[in-house]
Amino acid sequence: MKMARLGMLLFGFVFGVLPIAALSQPYVFSKDGNEVIDQRTGLIWRRCSEGMYWDTVACIGVTETFTYQEALQRAVLLAGMTGLAWRLPQYLELKSIVDMDANFDLVDGVKLAATDLSIFPQTPANWFWTATPASENPENIADIDFYDGLSGQIAGSSKSEQYHVRLVRSAVN
Repeated sequence: MKMARLGMLLFGFVFGVLPIAALSQPYVFSKDGNEVIDQRTGLIWRRCSEGMYWDTVACIGVTETFTYQEALQRAVLLAGMTGLAWRLPQYLELKSIVDMDANFDLVDGVKLAATDLSIFPQTPANWFWTATPASENPENIADIDFYDGLSGQIAGSSKSEQYHVRLVRSAVN
């Protein structure tokens, strides 16, 4: 047990991540809080939806919406700026951060997003792009609605729709 804790501390020191709570928690934050590492999947998520930025306490700004092509371009732009391989998530990757039990209450008359808002604050309760073609219509793209956690995996949406974006990368670049 002591070796496991020591290993986790060493991992945190080397990779610059801080545990959110106990070691049993699936997520850890990067030192600056801009990224969330999912220890279950090995994926690293941008903490804020695109258009917002992390200011050490919260996501600030206004989330933007993008056509599918613009979403792909956003990932390429961020990858070029940071030197990290940011991309749109595959359908099952984005689905992994949906929490069907979270936030089904209204706050000030507004429905909160179906995700853990302590991990992904200010996530809009709306549609997000994935990089996965829809199963019945490959011309369309699968998407996920963070209003209720449902998805457009089968029919998908037209690439001209305007949806939100949360970028991801693998732990190994």
